[in-house]
Amino acid sequence: MTETTELPGFAKNFILHWGEMGTRWGINRTVAQVQALLFLSERPLPAEEICAQLEVARSNVSTSLKELQNWGIVKTVHLPGDRRVHFECLGDVYEMFRRITAERKRREIDPTLEILEEFTREAAESEDEADEYAQEKLTEMLSFFRSVDDFYRKMSRLPTKAAKGAFRMSDQLASAILAFSPKK
Repeated sequence: MTETTELPGFAKNFILHWGEMGTRWGINRTVAQVQALLFLSERPLPAEEICAQLEVARSNVSTSLKELQNWGIVKTVHLPGDRRVHFECLGDVYEMFRRITAERKRREIDPTLEILEEFTREAAESEDEADEYAQEKLTEMLSFFRSVDDFYRKMSRLPTKAAKGAFRMSDQLASAILAFSPKK
């Protein structure tokens, strides 16, 4: 059995902060803290060690690990000579961001886009002139969500190396867009 080592202060503080940020992003605090601990860990950790490090119940850690596996950012690892299941987090922050973005799109953007299309169709079929303003607003919202969906699909096809380059070029892109934008 592996002995739990004491985390340095900065690591504890990061894990606490990540848990707080997780709640602001709509993620359970413990889920975010488990992910942060595994992200900072040099080696895969068994659930018992995660419980000890975070001082949370085994059931909470098990639920959190299942959620992180569903997101595709944590996987199980079997170590030679150890019958326990260990867990590790994706180490590449770009790949982790891609998977989180893909899952959030699937859970949040896709259903909203679908329902906006349905409501926009219903609004277009309405013969009540009083609904015209609401129809315009729904159409505007639908257009925005379609743009987000289109942008995501294009960006998600980029290889990781190209995506990193796109992030590095963001200042140049913003400057170019501003240079060609009409002045108010």
